[in-house]
Parts: sequence; structure tokens; C-alpha cells
Amino acid sequence: MKPIRNSAKAVIIADNHILLTKNLDSDGYFYLYPGGGQEKGEELKDAVIRECLEETGCQVSVKDLLFIREYIGQNHEFAKWDSDIHQVEFYFECVMETQNASFAGDNPDADQVGVEWIALNQLDEIRVYPKGLTKHMQNNLKKPCYIGDSN
Repeated sequence: MKPIRNSAKAVIIADNHILLTKNLDSDGYFYLYPGGGQEKGEELKDAVIRECLEETGCQVSVKDLLFIREYIGQNHEFAKWDSDIHQVEFYFECVMETQNASFAGDNPDADQVGVEWIALNQLDEIRVYPKGLTKHMQNNLKKPCYIGDSN
């Protein structure tokens, strides 16, 4: 079994829209919060800054920790591919420092095809992961909380 992995994610909201990475798989488009794995010796806030730059091409400033979520692969719909993954995800409120960004990240994820601003009230109409954060975003429930192994 693989070791538990930390992941730092960005929650970037402006004008009732949230910035997500747009990805494509055999089922069509899906969306993720920008961010990724923490490297050894790297603080979580530095990981989210690096990952945002890699995936969106934008510099961000990191604010408060909003959510902690666990992803235990064997409990989710993708279990046949990642059943041995256990990841702890830290979601931080972030603010874009770069204006008029081209969103040309220099190291996007393998399935990533772009980034997109999605209206908060339309989050439940798209395939976004984790789904469990949608109600928090739509109801402006931005306070530190542990949401466990949620979808």
C-alpha cells in the first residue's frame, strides 16, 4: 500500500464564480480544484502556490485554511483505478495576484485541457470533484472544517 499523501488545493472565488481546472476523460469533461501533491520539505501554502502556477499560470496569495478532506480510494467511484490511494487534501482560500492571466500553466495534469470560471450556482450541474464541496461553495460556508472521506 502506498503512503498517505498530502495535497494542497486552492479555492479561488471572484464575482460568484470559482476557478477550476477543466479536464477530459472517456466520460467527458470534469472539473477539479487547482492544486496537488505536497513535496518533501515544502509547506502546504507553498505547494498550493506552486500547483496554481503549474496548472493555471496564475500567481496566488494564500489565505485561510477552509476545509480538510480525506480521499480513501477504495471508498469511491474510481476504486478500480486508485483503491490503494489515501490522500489528505487541504483546501485554502486563495486570491489571484495575476490579472488578465492567460491560464497557460507550465505543468498541467495529464487530463487537464484548461481552466474555467464556473458560476457557483451551476456547480451541481457539472461533474466536479469532490462533489461534497459543492454545497459548501454554494452556501458560502467558508470556515475551517473537516469533511472526512466525502465524495
